[in-house]
Amino acid sequence: MRIPRIYHPEALLVGSEISLAEDAANHVGRVLRMNAGQTLELFDGSNLTFAAEIIQAGKKNVTVKIIKSHADDRESPLHLHLGQVMSRGEKMEFTIQKSIELGVNVITPLFSERCGVKLDTERLAKKIQQWQKIALSACEQCGRNSIPQIREAMTLEAWCAEQDNSLKLNLHPRAHHSINTLPQPVERVRLLIGPEGGLSTDEIAMTAQYGFTDILLGPRVLRTETTALTAITALQVRFGDIG
Repeated sequence: MRIPRIYHPEALLVGSEISLAEDAANHVGRVLRMNAGQTLELFDGSNLTFAAEIIQAGKKNVTVKIIKSHADDRESPLHLHLGQVMSRGEKMEFTIQKSIELGVNVITPLFSERCGVKLDTERLAKKIQQWQKIALSACEQCGRNSIPQIREAMTLEAWCAEQDNSLKLNLHPRAHHSINTLPQPVERVRLLIGPEGGLSTDEIAMTAQYGFTDILLGPRVLRTETTALTAITALQVRFGDIG
């Protein structure tokens, strides 16, 4: 059995005894049915991993002792900030999960003219919480020890207008540039992915005013969730740590 990786929201210290957070305790005690004496791998967002032994395990409460720690930096040299116009249903969750597995550092959900998602303030806040949990689960699965940030949702123009020294890219099916033609080196990228219906003509013009470069991925028109993951992978291959 693979040793489970569990995120702990507070700083961990070798030699200390801690109680796992409620969701983690439920997973370890109720789902995995682990017992005292078995081991876990914990991480707290500090780029360290911690070996821990279960001291007491129940269905709601799990206590562990931190045995040792070691540095385990799995972050890409490329810092990626994904601005994703929100998509319907499970597509947004899929995009968040897979983009984090591919190394994205920050995700900002966006509203645009053709955004098909309509949420009031309360429902949107719950979505952000849900997406952050998905981010944590993705880190547990893929081995990342630094936790990517899911930011509050904002309008497309507000996001484009933020001051940033990153290379700014906008995926567009009629662009004349490709990722392979971008000059090296690049350490930071702000990547914009539009909605299922694409950005409007006015929005495309607006992104250019804020310094975004239109990028073409290939001859085929991709769905929004496919576009995001294809672009992230291509950027990681050219500037990051894939391949």
